[in-house]
Amino acid sequence: FGEFEFWFAALKVIAITLFLVLGLLAILGVLPGADSPGTSNLTGDGGFLPNGSEGLIIGLLASVFAYGGLETVTIAAAESENPVQGVAKAVRTAMWRIAVFYIGSMAVIVTLVPWDDPKVAEVGPFYAMLDHLGISGAAEIMNVVILVALLSAMNANIYGSSRMACSLVARGQGPKLLGKVSSGVPRNAVLASSVFGFLCVLLSYWRPDDVFPWLLNMIGAVILVVWIFIAVSQLVLRRRTEREAPDRLVVRMWLFPGLTIAALVAMTGIFVLMLRQPDTRDQLLATGVLTAVLIVIGVVRQKRAERGTPARN
Repeated sequence: FGEFEFWFAALKVIAITLFLVLGLLAILGVLPGADSPGTSNLTGDGGFLPNGSEGLIIGLLASVFAYGGLETVTIAAAESENPVQGVAKAVRTAMWRIAVFYIGSMAVIVTLVPWDDPKVAEVGPFYAMLDHLGISGAAEIMNVVILVALLSAMNANIYGSSRMACSLVARGQGPKLLGKVSSGVPRNAVLASSVFGFLCVLLSYWRPDDVFPWLLNMIGAVILVVWIFIAVSQLVLRRRTEREAPDRLVVRMWLFPGLTIAALVAMTGIFVLMLRQPDTRDQLLATGVLTAVLIVIGVVRQKRAERGTPARN
């Protein structure tokens, strides 16, 4: 996992860096053959939110979907040589990497390409910007970059889901078959994760207009639920650790607890926005029902464990 992710990440970083350099040169008006639009694309054609809040909600869900997986860093810590130093470094650098690569690339695109350019919807914003700058072979370049990004996401998701499944089995919360470890790898969990991944690929072919988009939006809502549980857990566990074993707090979050509370408020705000839109309301309600079912199952299992009744896997 680590070796493949290293090369996938390196290729992505090189590609996005070149993309940002070209975009900034075009914005500054020093790229040959490209005229700088200034701020006309940011303020013209209706300005900010020209079609209301619907586009903002869709963008927020897409952002949550894109950022989902950062928590894999902590999962990988269990198999790293220096987990404390490695996780601390990864967490501290995550913010500036997000700001530069994610937000920076979007800022460059919306500055150079009008938001209502039909190519943005037809072929994607990155290709639209490269084509706008007259870069030959833009489609082939972006296809390679997208393929590498998808392979990287698949690699990370299979790793994270297989390790989480194995961890749940170790706690008596999953089928024992998924907890079998061979040569240090939970192979059955890896295979099960891969099967679900390929099933989603097939759904994108079989039902591209309804089931697959529904799954994508639901994943965004599920990631928000996971982040909310992480934030609430941090509020509880950090105070407990500070009280009982303060020396164990090697990596401390900035501006605690204010920043954690602010994150919870922001995530709750996204849920409220999702409830306002018919397209996302159903996915949110389905996620809420699924979360409630999992909570009930967890409470029942806990009650059984407290009474000494062995829970079935």
